[in-house]
Amino acid sequence: QVQLVESGGGLVQAGGSLRLSCAASGSIRSINNMSWYRQAPGKQREMVADITSGSSTHYADSVKGRFTIFRDNARNTVYLQMNSLKPEDTAVYYCHADVIVASGFTSLRTAFWGQGTQVTVSS
Repeated sequence: QVQLVESGGGLVQAGGSLRLSCAASGSIRSINNMSWYRQAPGKQREMVADITSGSSTHYADSVKGRFTIFRDNARNTVYLQMNSLKPEDTAVYYCHADVIVASGFTSLRTAFWGQGTQVTVSS
């Protein structure tokens, strides 16, 4: 199987920066899109940023110009650099990956989620 392990969350003051990391491991043949989502208390989970295997990116309007998603394909790792953080960015951030899983002589396309990492921005 495949595991996604996130790190880098924490408490930061408004205007500060954090970098999240998400490393995928396991029976991985390849990874298509990798994404970051977030869920604030009482709100639905929302997509923050997405990156294809060719490094094309897409961002939610609320984070454009402040957040940058990038990946290291050799390490099966995706990052989210978050600058100019605002209190409204406070949420649990989740990594998501669209993985081609090696399964014997076949491959299975499966989506995986990380366990989530808390980001808290104080005003």
